Amino acid sequence: MAAKLGALIITLLAFLGSVECQQGPGILCLGGWVRPVPILGGLICPGGLRPSPKFFKRPSPAPSGAGLRVGYYNSCPNAEDIVRKVVRDAVDKEPGMGAGLIRLFFHDCFVRGCDASVLLVNSSGSSDPSEMFGPPNRESLRGFGVIDEAKAALEAACPNVVSCADILAFAARDASSFLSNGRVNFAMPAGRLDGRVSLASETTDRLPGPFSDLETLKNRFAAKGLNTNDMVTLSGAHTLGHARCMFVSTSRPGMNATLAGELRQRCGGGGGGNSSVNLDYKTPDVLDSQYFQNVKDNAVLLDSDAALSATETAALVDTYAAGLGSRWEMEFAAAMVKMGNIEVKTSPGADAEIRKKCSIYN
Repeated sequence: MAAKLGALIITLLAFLGSVECQQGPGILCLGGWVRPVPILGGLICPGGLRPSPKFFKRPSPAPSGAGLRVGYYNSCPNAEDIVRKVVRDAVDKEPGMGAGLIRLFFHDCFVRGCDASVLLVNSSGSSDPSEMFGPPNRESLRGFGVIDEAKAALEAACPNVVSCADILAFAARDASSFLSNGRVNFAMPAGRLDGRVSLASETTDRLPGPFSDLETLKNRFAAKGLNTNDMVTLSGAHTLGHARCMFVSTSRPGMNATLAGELRQRCGGGGGGNSSVNLDYKTPDVLDSQYFQNVKDNAVLLDSDAALSATETAALVDTYAAGLGSRWEMEFAAAMVKMGNIEVKTSPGADAEIRKKCSIYN
């Protein structure tokens, strides 16, 4: 009951009607997942929340992916084809599911590494809620059923061979390919094992939030061994999918007036914090570089996206927006592989296994 009440309070604090921060985020509230509110002379976190630190720890080494390799499942040669078919069927039925699978992979890798901890409904050694119930994930992430379907098919073909972590990585790769019409196409190394620990409390500490400024974004990515270019590149996934209105800004200084007006109509007045809008108002179901043109045009929904227009990252945004030589598609593919190497588990032990069901540790 206490956990449910806490999640409800966080949702209410994040929404707070249509309050906007004209000055920009300034401070972080709940790791960038709750909107600061303006007061005379500055900003505060609502509901008595203490501001979160913007700097976390020294940058981690770049993910090595040691122990992973392409073509890992020789003992189950059709493993990747099985996942690809399940993802294809899901995306053909509902293109938005592909965006959900890409996001699911990102939210998994940034918390405890790419170990499928985001799929667990409970955690070994803890009675606390698991990651899927954390504020960034609750009533937001989707694609769990697609992963479960792929896992069931793989267990029928090759019992206890393919990890849920690798299924999630394959699914994100395949969704990227299908939604880009094959322009984003890459081999995904495999050999990950599944973790047994999953804690909702870690999600706001490690996932970059929609109210994050550039320095916070850089630090969150650096903590996972990803550099600023990786951060800009991977942010391009926001050319797909939806954002809940509680995370959307509609009166940012210089924001595209037409888009801001449309967002106020859809998110304002009784729409509720869980109403959603397309992240990319031009090509919402296509994985392309339109997102970067939207950043240039100040036509993005999240403060964290608008932050990429800063001088430090503007040149790369301009290059990606120009679409010369499909540079973004190639670098997005490489960044997805690099992200898939974060803190992987490759040695069986007390904290690593191949789950029989993706939602429950063995």
